[in-house]
This record gives sequence, C-alpha cells and structure tokens, in this order.
Amino acid sequence: MNSTPKQDTAPGGSAAGRAPLVFKVLTLNMHKGFSFLNRRLVLHELREAVRDAGAEIVFLQEVVGAHEGHAARHALWPKTPHYEFLADQIWRDFAYGRNAVYPKGHHGNALLSKFPIVSHRNHDISGDDRDERRGLLHCVVDLPGPAPRLHTICVHLGLFASQRRRQLGLLCGLVESGVPDDAPLVIAGDFNDWRMEVHRTMRCEGLKEVFVATCGAAARSFPARWPLLRLDRIYIRNLGICDHAVLALRPWSHLSDHAGLLAEIAA
Repeated sequence: MNSTPKQDTAPGGSAAGRAPLVFKVLTLNMHKGFSFLNRRLVLHELREAVRDAGAEIVFLQEVVGAHEGHAARHALWPKTPHYEFLADQIWRDFAYGRNAVYPKGHHGNALLSKFPIVSHRNHDISGDDRDERRGLLHCVVDLPGPAPRLHTICVHLGLFASQRRRQLGLLCGLVESGVPDDAPLVIAGDFNDWRMEVHRTMRCEGLKEVFVATCGAAARSFPARWPLLRLDRIYIRNLGICDHAVLALRPWSHLSDHAGLLAEIAA
C-alpha cells in the first residue's frame, strides 16, 4: 500500500486548507480464533498479523468474549476476552457487541481503535431467529486534530438472503437516524453476500464500497486460502480512498476462513 490519494477518490470531507488525516482500517472475520476447519488455535499468530497490518481501526467479527470449554481444552487460551487480548497495549480503546450467547460462552463483533471511542452501542438485528444472532456495533471515534468525529458500524449479516434483506433495512435505518449526513462514516464487516444482492440494494445515502469504487468489483475474500466469494466489504461516506489490499497470502491465509481487507482512507 502507498499513502498517495488517488485523484478520483480524493477526500470529500476535508475542510478547505487542511491536510487530510490519513489512517488505515482493517476488517476481518476472525473465525473465533481458529484456523480453517477449526484445526488449531491461531489466536497468538493472528494478533501478530493484525499488529503488522498497522491499522488504526480494526473491525472484527466472530470475536469470542468467553468460552469455558475452549479455555479448558487449550493451554494457550487467553485469560481475557479475545478483543482485549488482540488490543493489548496497541489499540488504546475497544468496544464489544455480544451477539450469540450459549451455555459455555458468547461471541460477537468488536472494534479496536488507536483513537478514543467516545460512545458505542450494539444493535440487535436478529429478529425472530433464535439460532443465528446478529448485531450492528455502532461506535463514535474521536479523530485527532480538527477532523470531525468518525462513525463506525461493524457488521455481520445472516447466512440467508431473507435475513440479509431485513438486516440491510435495519442497517440503513441506523445510518439515517444515528449518523449525521456530514459525518465521516465507515461500515465494514462480513456481509455474507456472495450474490451481491445486498450491495445492489444498498440504499444508505452516499455510501461507496472501497473496492467497487476503485476496482469495479468487491474483493474476493472467502475462503481465505482460495478466495472466490465476495463476502467482506468496506463502505465509506464523506471520506477519501488512498489505497486498499486483500490480505490473502501467508500468514493470513492460515489464520481464518476469511481473508482480511485493509483500506487506507482520508478524513
């Protein structure tokens, strides 16, 4: 990646005469800290890879908050929730949205940020589906200098088209009611949208997807070792795109069933 903004996607929200603030965002479905097919615990290797990516803000899906069974079976299972373990002294702030709760623990979405998180709220979008709990983690981040506060929404949509259509409506409703029109916004995560139906019906005003805007197509991110399906996305509003990358090579290809997406953006 380089830090030279592309001319056709220059920052749209920067105040006149002010140099844009450039920062990186990473999104990853971390598969609860296990490798493809759950063959081994890779959480420690994953932490190093996420650190090496150098992102200021990290969107995570399938993050384990607690699991008594795994903690008893794996000697290297951390004593803290996975989002705290990953954030360890690198990302000063973090927020967690608990979605799925079961007898031995729970998991959900998380945001790690090197900038202060001034507020956060998890919105349950599961509806009547008791077997597949989903949420939208909405955070407000205080960016350095005169840049306006950044809104972020960490997304993990359902496996079935009918679920995704309903959840997309709730997502756009959250943007309309909870995010000011002129605020910088990043929506990132696992949309489970291999047919691009959600993308084509996205009606959140002013959003653009980073890879679609610059490459003409969403990134292939699943399965991580041989990415074929375009499941993961990074949408932005009132921000500029500087660069982007699909993290599908080693070590990333062996750290989850999804490849990570990295974008450098300007506010």
